[in-house]
Amino acid sequence: MNYPWIAIPESSIPRAVNPVFQHLLDTYVSESNKVASTWKQFIDADLEYKPHARSSSVGQILSHQLLSERRFFGEFLGTSEPAPDQVLPAVLTTDSATNRFVELAVARLAFFARQPESWWMETVPFFDVQRQRIWVFWRRVLHTAHHRTQLTVFLRLLGRDVPATYGPTADVSWTGADPTNSVAAAGRR
Repeated sequence: MNYPWIAIPESSIPRAVNPVFQHLLDTYVSESNKVASTWKQFIDADLEYKPHARSSSVGQILSHQLLSERRFFGEFLGTSEPAPDQVLPAVLTTDSATNRFVELAVARLAFFARQPESWWMETVPFFDVQRQRIWVFWRRVLHTAHHRTQLTVFLRLLGRDVPATYGPTADVSWTGADPTNSVAAAGRR
């Protein structure tokens, strides 16, 4: 994949004490980079934009993302997180939200890298149910992808470019990109 901007370089990803769990760190960084790239496509004038009266605005989604990651990771996984009233930037702009998102993601990496298999597999409270920590972690990654997808739709509706996430988009491609847009492409081995 070719990304014009990478918030968290691969060289910043610590090595997991158990190599079986390295994919957790690598995927968390990859997904965080995709979120940051999506957020950077907005301008501050877009923060109040919402495509429907019942939709959240861009600014509300950025704030929710920052606050809900703090809760998932702090409450359910036990990471060291700032106090809730210290999570959001003093002034919410696309740059301040993106920078804060990246700062918080980077701060979690060393904690996750240190955790042994027994920690990941332990069952913990998750809202009103019990789940393994590894399940909670992946649930957070999926929740993050959901909000990133919301925002890519908002970008399209605003007429902005949609950054590449898992492959080329209508706006971004590169030599060697091979999207699966046909039956023939799906049949390649």
